[in-house]
Amino acid sequence: MAKKIFKNLSSTMVPINMENIDTDQIIPARFLKSTIREGFGENLFRDWRFTETGEMREEFPLNNPLYKGKILVAGKNFGCGSSREHAAWALADYGFEVVISSFFADIFKGNALNNGLLPIQVSEDFLQTLFSLIDQNPETLLEADLETQTVKIEKLGLTEKFEIDPYKKTCLLNGYDDIDFILAQTSQIATYESGRNYSY
Repeated sequence: MAKKIFKNLSSTMVPINMENIDTDQIIPARFLKSTIREGFGENLFRDWRFTETGEMREEFPLNNPLYKGKILVAGKNFGCGSSREHAAWALADYGFEVVISSFFADIFKGNALNNGLLPIQVSEDFLQTLFSLIDQNPETLLEADLETQTVKIEKLGLTEKFEIDPYKKTCLLNGYDDIDFILAQTSQIATYESGRNYSY
């Protein structure tokens, strides 16, 4: 099934200024009982958002009313640990469309892209600038533009390019999954096949 098309996003940001955030913290193993993608958002960062008795930890950024938006800004080495795809499901189900870090675990990056969640890797300096700006003004807007592969804060003239696999970029821009991409090539495939000589 085709996913949501992603071209660009302008949003405020939610900061989690911690390194080595692993997939078990993103979505604890005890909540992996479902095989459908919905419903995981409510348990995103469950053990950091709530105490063992279910009380909200007010100091955690997702519980702080100052921070909101569809962009999560996290410390270096985000998504390390196990390969569970549910981590990407939980982030997307919660409402995040972009995650920014200075480094992502490869498997998490692949899972995110396969589920319409854009992981943007920036330099450590740019990441720390974002944390500082959010701390100074939580209403700071960041624009993530997939077509030009840039993230920027226009008011301050801050811009940085990011890399993305060309195939994954095409899929996100068109809302394709792997099957959708193949189906979109039907006419080209037919043209190629019609020109082949199958006589032996």
